[in-house]
Amino acid sequence: MKVNNIQRKYLFVVGIIILCGTALFAVSKADIFKQVAVNQKLINDVYKYIVTNYADEIDVEKFTRKSIRNILNDLDPFTVFMEPEEGEGIDLLTKGKYGGVGMEIGKRDGEITVVAPMADSPTMRAGIISGDVIVKIDTVVAKDMNLNDVARLIRGEKGTEVTLSIQRAGLDNVIKFTMIREDIKVKDVAYSGMLNDRIGYILLTRFSKNAAPGMKKAIDQLKEQKAEAIILDLRNNPGGLLKSSIDILDMFLLKGEKLLSTKGRTKGSNRTFFSKKDPVIGSDIKIAILINEGSASASEIVSGAIQDLDRGVIIGRRSFGKGLVQSVYQLDKERRLKMTTAKYYIPSGRLIQNPGYIDKDIINDVSEQDTLFATVKGRKVKGGGGIMPDYEVEVHKYGPLTRECWRQGILFTYVQKRKQNYSSFDEVLATEDLIEDFYVYLKEQDLDISIDGESNYNDFKAKLSSIDSTNAELNSAFEIIDGFFVEKEASLFDKESEDIRKWLLAEFANHYNGKEGRIQFTLQSDEYVEKAISILEDQVAYRNVLRLENE
Repeated sequence: MKVNNIQRKYLFVVGIIILCGTALFAVSKADIFKQVAVNQKLINDVYKYIVTNYADEIDVEKFTRKSIRNILNDLDPFTVFMEPEEGEGIDLLTKGKYGGVGMEIGKRDGEITVVAPMADSPTMRAGIISGDVIVKIDTVVAKDMNLNDVARLIRGEKGTEVTLSIQRAGLDNVIKFTMIREDIKVKDVAYSGMLNDRIGYILLTRFSKNAAPGMKKAIDQLKEQKAEAIILDLRNNPGGLLKSSIDILDMFLLKGEKLLSTKGRTKGSNRTFFSKKDPVIGSDIKIAILINEGSASASEIVSGAIQDLDRGVIIGRRSFGKGLVQSVYQLDKERRLKMTTAKYYIPSGRLIQNPGYIDKDIINDVSEQDTLFATVKGRKVKGGGGIMPDYEVEVHKYGPLTRECWRQGILFTYVQKRKQNYSSFDEVLATEDLIEDFYVYLKEQDLDISIDGESNYNDFKAKLSSIDSTNAELNSAFEIIDGFFVEKEASLFDKESEDIRKWLLAEFANHYNGKEGRIQFTLQSDEYVEKAISILEDQVAYRNVLRLENE
């Protein structure tokens, strides 16, 4: 390949550096152009000398791609160079289907993190949760990989296996989850219906092109059923299209309300969005929105605007904190650059994005963001990344036996073996000895339960034993501690039987009544939903939190 062709090909690498803000200390356009020219020549010269004079012959294609990726690694995790096969994430939002395990991933503190498992996906059925850190994909170490490379490894043909090694907060050992890839179909409104005679519920799992029409249909149906309040569930909703979030906000808020601003360095990236239509839901219908650590991007736009404009109460856990706007640039016929060009700001002025998403050494503006803001009615709300709920819900932590049953798919396999014993889900519910029968089945399985702290103890025991394995006092102490863990494991089933029964019945509900039946059943014991119902049914509590006393 001729050197001049190589130089031309590499120019878009230089363009990326320029766009991403290489240390330019200019105060005028003339200064900027001068710095651009100097840096462009420097990069071109380095590149030219390497590909023409390096001791070993350089594979120009691979070297160029790797150089681009190394440049982008210093920026936020959502700015990526995309090969033809890497456009699936964007296409998913418009085509609504891909082959994989159904999870949204992001980067936190440099680690590949599960943002949210999709409803009724292999990821959710396996028991992977928001906040889990992906250590390996099959045998490939995930550390230092970009999001696109990780996503490409996780996705694949329907019916093929992928094994994820997961590090979970609070657990000593890495957990391995082997899943079978499926055709993952995006159904934005996974479920809607009345929870009681007054309160409706909508589970929105994604903001694809179909989200707004699906929401409109669900809202109309709930209004026909005389809903006086609606719970919008955005938990584990990783976001999607900006337009869909704006269209959905239009359904809740008065015409002319400021919904969102985007701010960037170019004129085109600075935009303000207002509601353009009269609301579908009148102010007489109360609103509660559920969020958690897996609620990101468009979910945070919707929940944040509803909170800032005092239209409803936010319930749950602090959201993920993804508030960066990406634009896609076509570099040639096949390759694209997806680059962060702006940031999202909700009506109070809060920035959704969590801090620390970029190395501060390579940007000029390192000013601290404000952390305290006010809603339209003067309520204090916190900034600093993500959306803080008005009412926080304590997350129920499942024990090691329940987690292991999830991880190994034991609940699912039990249902498959026992389903011929029942003709309907109601018949399963009426079975008094279900949990006892499952216990017998469980004892037949080869389960290796890791009690919290047991792994550290075993390491400690091994080290001490290597020093003096004949010490009687030490061995006596080990026997006592070993006995503690044996007793602890033996008591797990009794302690966790209620949780195990709940998820066992959820699997039966899924078998007999489908995904909607499963959702309907689990909502009956959902602590988030219970909290939302209690607030929506308490007129004083609802009005007080939104400062509606005098209205």
